[in-house]
Amino acid sequence: MSVSSPLAVAARDFAARHIGPSPAEVDEMLATIGADSLEALMAQTMPASIRYHDPLGVAEALSEVDAIARLRRIAERNQCFHSLIGQGYYGTILPPVIQRNILENPAWYTAYTPYQPEISQGRLEALLNFQTMVCELTALDVANASLLDEATAAAEAMAVAERSARKLPKAFFVDRDCHPQTIAVLRTRAEPLGWQLIIGDPGTDLAPAAVFGALLQYPGSSGEVRDFREPIAKLKEAGAIAVMAADP
Repeated sequence: MSVSSPLAVAARDFAARHIGPSPAEVDEMLATIGADSLEALMAQTMPASIRYHDPLGVAEALSEVDAIARLRRIAERNQCFHSLIGQGYYGTILPPVIQRNILENPAWYTAYTPYQPEISQGRLEALLNFQTMVCELTALDVANASLLDEATAAAEAMAVAERSARKLPKAFFVDRDCHPQTIAVLRTRAEPLGWQLIIGDPGTDLAPAAVFGALLQYPGSSGEVRDFREPIAKLKEAGAIAVMAADP
């Protein structure tokens, strides 16, 4: 006697649970557009000259349990090492209370409207909390709601600095201890705008009157922590903008 019911078979079928419509729904859609089968639909819409007609050589489909087991066997072959990449990618401690009440808080996901953009209703509140925290950590009056990454933020800060100090020379100083990916993005942004990028040591190479702004890294890509109060004061005295790439 078989113990497999149609419901049990369907539950084991990975494709039925995760991929597309049911066979009945497929038949209904085909009937609506006037096609007898999926093969007929493909023949009507895709020129035969670009179709692959040989067998694909694809293995038999796996059940969901078998697929997950295979993926786990593959994952177990991974070797996990401590990351020493540095350059802004640092391991951090995430307290469980923060993970549960901030990152996994279901209150961030609202039922305001059924389409994806409105998940922002909760994310906006989380970003407001983020901005408030950044203001408190940096003692700044305002903070933006974050950008794609540090390199993107540095490029935007350079553009803001240029607009804020238009009368100064079209040159921007960059701390040589900035992350290489940040310097690369700055070069990409500065070149088409005709801005000169000066890379050097803020303590010895920075000439505040010769630039419209400067980017300083804290801590540096090498891990060095430096006191930038003197170069920042000189930049302000010259009317240039001081930009800090910091990891608070």
